[in-house]
Amino acid sequence: MDQPRNNFQYFLHWLSTTVGMVAVALLLVALVAAGILAYAAYGTRLSIGHRNSLSLSPTQIQSIRDIGEWEFLAITDEELIDTVRYGFFGDNHLARIYYGTLRLGIDLSETAPDWIRPYGDSLVVTLPPVRLLDDEFIDETRTRSFYESGSWSHDDRQRLYDRAVAAMRSRCLNASNIQTAEQNARQQLQKLFHALGFPKVGIVVSREKAGDDK
Repeated sequence: MDQPRNNFQYFLHWLSTTVGMVAVALLLVALVAAGILAYAAYGTRLSIGHRNSLSLSPTQIQSIRDIGEWEFLAITDEELIDTVRYGFFGDNHLARIYYGTLRLGIDLSETAPDWIRPYGDSLVVTLPPVRLLDDEFIDETRTRSFYESGSWSHDDRQRLYDRAVAAMRSRCLNASNIQTAEQNARQQLQKLFHALGFPKVGIVVSREKAGDDK
């Protein structure tokens, strides 16, 4: 009678020991799983943080500055300029038609040292003012005389040319055209920096010299 009872007690002892070991094993598995999940979540946050800390190297910034002059608006114009020289025996007339293309843009080599300022995944870019990129905008090969009487010197024709330059500058370098060039500059620079991985780009175009030229 004692032998069956002892066997039963042994079985209960083995069962409780086995259950305890299984419980410990399950607890260990649960802890490992929790650790893996926590590591995965923490690692994801680190990865996101790394992606949000975008930056441009000095070499990349210099490469952008090396673009130099960037045209954002070209304006074609023609001007009829004339002059009269009064004389005792009659008046002499000279009228010429001038054609020109005025290019408005920005010279990136003129940017300040801190013209690109990163903030996480964003950039604030400060550009130099829009200006006339080339003072020699009149196409002299297309210039022709509209009317000419009498004899005119080289200096006379130069003065007419200078008046044509002033007329084109006055007509084309107006606030509306400058604003259009600025808007085009913002759009083009945003595309450039978006391509470099920055989803948010703020472009500021300086205005203190807007419309001035060298």
